[in-house]
Amino acid sequence: MTRKLLTGLSSKVYEHPFDRKALASLQNMPGVSLLLKKINEYGIDRLLRLQSLGSEIRISPRNFPQLYQAFVETCEILDVVPVPELYLFRGTGHIETYIVGVEKPLVGINLDAMEWLGADELLYVFGHEVARIKSQHMVYHQMAIVMPTLKNLLSSTTLGVGGLVASGMELGLYNWRMMARFTADRAGLLACQDIDVATITLMKLAGLPDEYLTTAVIEDFLVQAREFASNSFDTVDKVTKILSYTEPGLSWVVMRAGELLKWVDSGEYENVIQQKNLKTPEEPEEKEGKTPEEKEGWNFLTSW
Repeated sequence: MTRKLLTGLSSKVYEHPFDRKALASLQNMPGVSLLLKKINEYGIDRLLRLQSLGSEIRISPRNFPQLYQAFVETCEILDVVPVPELYLFRGTGHIETYIVGVEKPLVGINLDAMEWLGADELLYVFGHEVARIKSQHMVYHQMAIVMPTLKNLLSSTTLGVGGLVASGMELGLYNWRMMARFTADRAGLLACQDIDVATITLMKLAGLPDEYLTTAVIEDFLVQAREFASNSFDTVDKVTKILSYTEPGLSWVVMRAGELLKWVDSGEYENVIQQKNLKTPEEPEEKEGKTPEEKEGWNFLTSW
């Protein structure tokens, strides 16, 4: 399959609106600027890189050529330069990838992903990770990674950020990280350029190996994803939403597949591929008579 190189691609044209609104809400939270400053002072960026450099195997064209080529192709398609370093880490029993590094990003992929995923499916998971670079959101993504540890530190020291404020930021980060997955999934689809490949990859992320991916299983999954995407969760209790966001074991692949299918059905995906009729979001104008909640915009406790 010949894939189109999306030269000059801007993340704005495929950014999910939930991602954009959740990030704006997060950025408006008190204490976020101070927390970013503290993360920089602690050298968190360098520490996370050192953990990968000192523990994992660096991938090159020589040692794992097929894996490396899939990664390079992903970066070429999505116009990500320079190509980050790629590392392989031990199996965890499920597919796992990550990206760290604000100044010099690196991507990690585990043994399970390398063994379970085909070449096309690797494009999807790699596209999902390098999307953080395209969106220039690595600093917030990295903050979400270390926030559980930092919250305890901030609560027990006099750094100017109280425990309750830190807890609020943690929930805001959980919400934004969830919404940012929708944007990253779109980037993954743009990389593999096949909705069937994207769907099957999401099913493998849910834990299904190749031998179970029959036509009936795939078709039923698509029906389930479309049904889920058609539901409204406005009436779901706030506490339930918070508990959902803070549960690290949930992959939300059905919801993510549903959002991806809606994007394809809307025609916007094809517009990005063909690079025509592209629309970038505009900043909403401030209107008189708005309630405080409306002026605030996206609220992760009341909107989903």
